Amino acid sequence: MPALERFSLDGKVAVVTGASSGLGAHAAVGLAGAGADVVIVARRAARLQETCTAVEGVGRQCITVTGDLADPETATRTVRDAMEALGRVDILLNNAGLGTAVPALRETPEEFRRVVDVNLAGSYWMAQACARVMTPGSSIINVSSILGFTTAGLPQAAYVSSKAAIIGLTRDLAAQWTGRLGVRVNAIAPGFFQSEMTDQYTDGYVEQMLTRVPAGRMGSPEEFVNTVIFLASEAASYISGTTLPVDGGLLTQ
Repeated sequence: MPALERFSLDGKVAVVTGASSGLGAHAAVGLAGAGADVVIVARRAARLQETCTAVEGVGRQCITVTGDLADPETATRTVRDAMEALGRVDILLNNAGLGTAVPALRETPEEFRRVVDVNLAGSYWMAQACARVMTPGSSIINVSSILGFTTAGLPQAAYVSSKAAIIGLTRDLAAQWTGRLGVRVNAIAPGFFQSEMTDQYTDGYVEQMLTRVPAGRMGSPEEFVNTVIFLASEAASYISGTTLPVDGGLLTQ
């Protein structure tokens, strides 16, 4: 197969969680642009429909599922709807996540559990449900964070714990499924990207953090999407169990 054809996702079906906005929405449209039909999942139905319209605008089919990723039933329903409408699931991007900045001495059990339930458990339920129907050659991509490796000056115990755990989850699922099922499992650890989450930061926080980034800037949504397409495609067929930082070099500092 010619090298560029290995990046094609023609005939594939991708599930993208957290696709109502931000990097998840960009990823859904990007995967469609690479040839995949897309199933998108999030809690905000109206925003989810906007993403669906954008996917359909590049000529691919789109199915929407509204639900809370912390609930295992959402994963079950997503895969059921995907199989009924599109007949297969080849790619999962576990992008949905919550971010908080609560001092550890003030964080309540409910606040901590909510973050972990969405970021970690939600990713596990989706991976589990998708792996049950995936065929050899399929790809699961979990979204961790550079905060799984380093700190960034904010009190984020729940978020950091969940994102570090995603790295371990990725490694274990790859060990279980790559050989037995032919399903690759990898993770992306994004640095600072233009998104709804970074738009919430104030008091020069992002500008301060960018002094740690050798590239000297935030990442663009396209740079995140390009990494997703690579890991989803045959171009990454011998990569499994790894976490790929996409951070402009931040982790070198």
